[in-house]
Amino acid sequence: MTGFLTSRWIGDFLFAFGALFAIINPYGLAFIFLDRTIGLTDRERARIALRVALYAFAVLLGSLFVGSHILKLFGISMPALRIAGGLVVAASGWSMLHAVPAAPGGHATSAAGFAAIQRMAFFPLTIPLTTGPGTIATAIAIGSHRPEDLDGMFTSSIVLFIVAVAVSALIYHAYAKSSAMARLFGEEGTSVITRLSAFLLLCVGVQIIITGAVEVARSVLDDAAQI
Repeated sequence: MTGFLTSRWIGDFLFAFGALFAIINPYGLAFIFLDRTIGLTDRERARIALRVALYAFAVLLGSLFVGSHILKLFGISMPALRIAGGLVVAASGWSMLHAVPAAPGGHATSAAGFAAIQRMAFFPLTIPLTTGPGTIATAIAIGSHRPEDLDGMFTSSIVLFIVAVAVSALIYHAYAKSSAMARLFGEEGTSVITRLSAFLLLCVGVQIIITGAVEVARSVLDDAAQI
């Protein structure tokens, strides 16, 4: 019996962790994070990465355990969340795609620059770039399938908590090591990957908008069919 429960917990962990890791893709976003924090030192960037990881942890916990209740409280539908988040993600990808490349060594760090980027840690670096509407929707869906019995809900909650910790730890590692990865790929390689990541970010934003719009259209058609 214990072996069955352990294998089930491992299966639940792998499912939730795999889904959230795939949709967040922290190592793919690391180059976008680097582009947004290009004027900082490695130590300052690591501090911002830690703050983003902590914010992401809070967003994941909230989405996993009370996400659906929060949306209901404010009267926000999932399609509205997708469309609004998709617009922000697409706009960010578009601006990065057309940004003028920075000259090497042209970004002098300063206390004012660090403070400005620190204020961006929650928005837009955490929401919607890291834990965007797709991540929130996925986490809400995972959390809504928790068992209803007390024992099952308790063990499932522990598993989901561990999942949130693991995903947040990888977000911190990927973002904190983004400059090291950039040095590995070189200046030209980093520029290519950053532009490609920006284009993919634009595509992700458009796809999220399309998904939300389709859900709205389907809801309208269903309501019209019932009249």
